[in-house]
Amino acid sequence: MDIATLAGLVSTFALIIIGILIGGNSMSLYVDAPSLLIVVGGSFAAMVTASPLDVITKNFMQYCRIVSNLQPNNYEVTITQMVGFAESARKEGLLSLDDAVNDIEDPFLRNGMRMIVDGTDPAIVKKMLYAQQSKTEERHASGAAFFGRWAALGPAFGMIGTLLGLIGLLANLSDAASLGPNMAVALITTLYGSLLANAWLTPFQNKLEDRNSDEMLKYDIMVEGIIGIAGGENPKILETKLYSFLPPSMRPSNLGE
Repeated sequence: MDIATLAGLVSTFALIIIGILIGGNSMSLYVDAPSLLIVVGGSFAAMVTASPLDVITKNFMQYCRIVSNLQPNNYEVTITQMVGFAESARKEGLLSLDDAVNDIEDPFLRNGMRMIVDGTDPAIVKKMLYAQQSKTEERHASGAAFFGRWAALGPAFGMIGTLLGLIGLLANLSDAASLGPNMAVALITTLYGSLLANAWLTPFQNKLEDRNSDEMLKYDIMVEGIIGIAGGENPKILETKLYSFLPPSMRPSNLGE
């Protein structure tokens, strides 16, 4: 579980609630079922209009799990593993890695290493791995865009609710009892739309984009390492090259020794 995601969501709404209570207002003023229905229900229905329901529900659950799960990319472990493979290949040949390849957990790395151990041309291996990386990035971008599109619809439906409330308000100016409920719908829907977009959907979109960037960096390191191993590159040189993908703060102080 990614504690930062949970803590961020809880803190956001907790601070809003605390601000309301400190201002001396009752929480009941900010709870309105019709407004919630218009913003959340209406924006979700619009998403269903744009895409099949099964695709939306599948994407929603899948990408919520990705955001909520802690997925650290330990680049140092990956680089150390690649350098170890390079040392074995230099000493005993690529075929000596045959058994070790089967124990690799990451499917991307396992697939690339399997191809070079089986004697596939490095240029073809590189092309295939980059094609796989590109398709993975496209899927990640689609997931992030899902939350981005929904985030754009939230405030829009908030504005629709505001217009509906104003129409009801203007149509019943003579009825003093209806002014308060209609004004509440007019204002609270805008609030709900803004909260939906800025407190939940946009942060999820940003986190998915960050997760994608981390994974693409890991793949870049793997591809460079795989091609270096296939070409019989010196392990020390390969190590220095792979660490060059990382910022200086993440590189070991004894690099190159």
